[in-house]
Amino acid sequence: MSARLAVIILLFSSIGWGLTWLPIKALGDSGLHGLHLVFIISASISLVLLPWLIRQRTLWIPVLPLMLLVALFGGLANVAFQVSILYGDVIRVMILFYMLPVWSVLGGRLLLDEVIDKRRIITVLLCIIGAALILDVWAVSWTAFTWIDGLALLSGLALAANAIVFRFTANTPFTSKVGFMFVGGLVLVAGVLLWYPIDEALPDTQTIFWAIAYGLGWIMLVSFGSMWGVTCLGAGRGSVLIVVELVVAVVSVLIITGVSLSVYEWLGCIMVLSAAVLEGIRQ
Repeated sequence: MSARLAVIILLFSSIGWGLTWLPIKALGDSGLHGLHLVFIISASISLVLLPWLIRQRTLWIPVLPLMLLVALFGGLANVAFQVSILYGDVIRVMILFYMLPVWSVLGGRLLLDEVIDKRRIITVLLCIIGAALILDVWAVSWTAFTWIDGLALLSGLALAANAIVFRFTANTPFTSKVGFMFVGGLVLVAGVLLWYPIDEALPDTQTIFWAIAYGLGWIMLVSFGSMWGVTCLGAGRGSVLIVVELVVAVVSVLIITGVSLSVYEWLGCIMVLSAAVLEGIRQ
């Protein structure tokens, strides 16, 4: 499969992830609790992918320990991201989540022996500096670090770890790995709900329907696209391209809320996009 096709699919998936805050906030405003939302999403996708998991069981059972890591890291990344976006400030959550490129490049080097050449160093620096400019980090108070911030940070770390485990299971069917991600998220949320029951009742049937539609028509597609792209391109290169999600999220928030970008914010967007282009044209 062409590496350029993988780049295109990964970029479109990143755009989809960058816009997820819109349906998440809308469903939250409709009265759907964050854990209920993730439970519905994870359960819906798990049920759809269950036939493939059963059919491919002889191929993933030999690497079950690694698949359990996929379930743990992938499920944790999804749960932490969705909940933190729902209850937190989208831009603040994104800056914490996007320590991802640093972790993925370092993890790719330490665990997968991926080469960190000059271009990759430049792209990571462009991502970090660009994100700092977009989010004006020197003007943000980080003294009140909340549980939402912790979830955002955890989601990026878990996603980076999951991408690396995906590479270790290169011969395992891709559909099974994505299925394990959502089964893992389902188990995690179910465990939390059993341990800490939520008093809030589920909203009306229409809201639940839209949550299912969001899971199957949005999250499942962008998950397949992003994880497949990262698997094809490598942990370091893929994670840098995913940072386009940050630009999409920040710009969409500013446009929809009616706030205009400053010169520094535009410069930050250009830097992040330049990093994505540098990685995208790599042979």
